[in-house]
Amino acid sequence: MPLRILFAGSPAIAAPALQAVAGMTGDGVELAGLLTNPDSPRGRSGRPEPTECASALARIRADAPALKPEKLDADARARVLALKPDLLVSFAYGKIFGPKFLALFPLGGINVHPSLLPKHRGATPIPAAILSRESETGITIQTLAEQMDSGDILAQERVALDGRETTASLGETMALEAARMLPPLLARVASGGARGRAQDAGAATYCSLIAKADGLIDWGMCALEIDARIRAFTPWPLSWTTHRGLELFILKARALPDFRSPEPAQPGEVLGKDGDKGILIQTGHGAIAASELQYRTKKALEWKVFLNGARNFIGERLGV
Repeated sequence: MPLRILFAGSPAIAAPALQAVAGMTGDGVELAGLLTNPDSPRGRSGRPEPTECASALARIRADAPALKPEKLDADARARVLALKPDLLVSFAYGKIFGPKFLALFPLGGINVHPSLLPKHRGATPIPAAILSRESETGITIQTLAEQMDSGDILAQERVALDGRETTASLGETMALEAARMLPPLLARVASGGARGRAQDAGAATYCSLIAKADGLIDWGMCALEIDARIRAFTPWPLSWTTHRGLELFILKARALPDFRSPEPAQPGEVLGKDGDKGILIQTGHGAIAASELQYRTKKALEWKVFLNGARNFIGERLGV
């Protein structure tokens, strides 16, 4: 009998892994169905739309059921049990699995986590690695355990960072890496050959949730830290400041940590422009060169086009 998998995932980062599992028919693994978040309003129309994983399932396996419960209650457990799954595979589902739910799976559950566990346990490991300005991160497949992200490590791969990643771009890398790692691991599970190793709990670190307010730029920070935050908060919540009472998003920028203004300048002061790098803005140490900016409700603009519409921008002080 094939190993029956219930895949739990919601956002786009999990869709390639879902597709990889769905494609394992004939390899001793069978997709029993998808567990995903309910449809939710999106875009200007506000119409409820399915999660990216639900949309992906409709394209690749229209015959497979998609369960979209609001809560993992008794009704949801009954619907899962009817699918007769052997193993739960979770990647960015968005809800906590309780003991009653996990008891539905004879082989338990595994989880894909985009960090080198035990580092960056929690909900935001990708931006956490960028905020920490690390030279590498990775992806871990672990057994599901009662304590968050504390399960035994079944597979782990390292991913080098070049310091220009955004959460969006690194998320795409992690999505493809998970899709590559899952099939051989599931084949080992199906054959009874998967073995894990315990995490070093003493080395565990944790990442916190990100709020919209975290995107507000503190120009007193150093250039490297501001640059990291701009990249970590792309695509959400984005990094923003104020200019004459208007919210201004700094969408793309690069740190110039060794830059020294020829004249005394305050953090947030727009110093000038560099033909190759963008608009120069003073920070607590060094400067950043902003290359793409956007006022709220306006279009995102390349820096030269932006200056054409904001001719007195140079010399202004942002964030005051």
